[in-house]
Amino acid sequence: MKLQHARILLTGATGGLGSELAKQLTEAGATLLLAGRNAERLTALQTSLGGRTAVVGADLTQADGIATVAHAAREFGANVLINNAGASLFGLLENQEWAAIEQVLATSLEAPIRLTHALLPWLKAQPEAVVVNIGSTFGSLPFAGFAAYSAAKAGLRGFSQALRRELADTRVAVVHIAPRSIDTPMNSAAVTALNRALNSQSDSAADVACEIVTALVRNDRELHIGFPERFFAWLNGIAPGLIDRSLAGKLPIIKQHAAGR
Repeated sequence: MKLQHARILLTGATGGLGSELAKQLTEAGATLLLAGRNAERLTALQTSLGGRTAVVGADLTQADGIATVAHAAREFGANVLINNAGASLFGLLENQEWAAIEQVLATSLEAPIRLTHALLPWLKAQPEAVVVNIGSTFGSLPFAGFAAYSAAKAGLRGFSQALRRELADTRVAVVHIAPRSIDTPMNSAAVTALNRALNSQSDSAADVACEIVTALVRNDRELHIGFPERFFAWLNGIAPGLIDRSLAGKLPIIKQHAAGR
C-alpha cells in the first residue's frame, strides 16, 4: 500500500508502540485518526505530529466507545484500521482477580473484533482497505505466567487468519503482526525482571514500528518479529510437547517473579 494514500485509524495511539507508530506513519505520508482513552495525551500526541492527524477519545471496551470510534472513522474516511490497543497481565492465573483477566480479554481480543465488525461494511466499500491486528509472539507461543494475555493474542491470530480467508474475494486485506517483547511502559517491573532472568530479548518501540510500517508498504499478510522467537512459535505449532518440556525448566523462575520475589 502507498502510505500517502492511507487514512489510518490507529487505536492505542498514546501507548509506547502506538505513539512511535503514529510518528513513523505520519513521516511516511499517512494521515491518521488517533484513538485512545486519555484526551490529554491524545491532544499532546496530535500537537507533536502536526497537521495530518485527528483524534477521537473513547473506551473500546464499551459498546458506546466502539460506536463513537467507528462513526469518527467513517467521517474521517479511514481505509486502514490498525488494532493496536491492548492490555497485558503477568502472574499465575489462580492468583489473578477476574476483573483484571476480563480487562485483558476485552481490550486485546474483544475490542479489535468488535471494531472490525463495526467498520467492515465501510472498509469493503473502499477501493483499497487494510485491517492490521497487532498480536504477540505469545499468540503462537503461549507462555506460563501470561495465560489470559496468551489466550487473547492466540484468539486475535485466529481471528486475523479466518477473516483474511473470509475476505479473500474482496479488496480488504487482513494483516497479522506478532512482535516479541517490546520495551515499553506497559511492561511491569516484574515482567522486566523476568525478561532479564530468562535472558529474553526485547525490541524498542521504534524498531517494531519500523517493521510494521515496512510490512504495510510490502503488503505482507503475516509477520513474526524477532528470532529465535519466530522459530519457537513455528516449532510450537508442529511439536508443542517439545516446547512444554523446554519451558518446564523455566517454570520455577517464572513463578518466582510472578510472586514478586
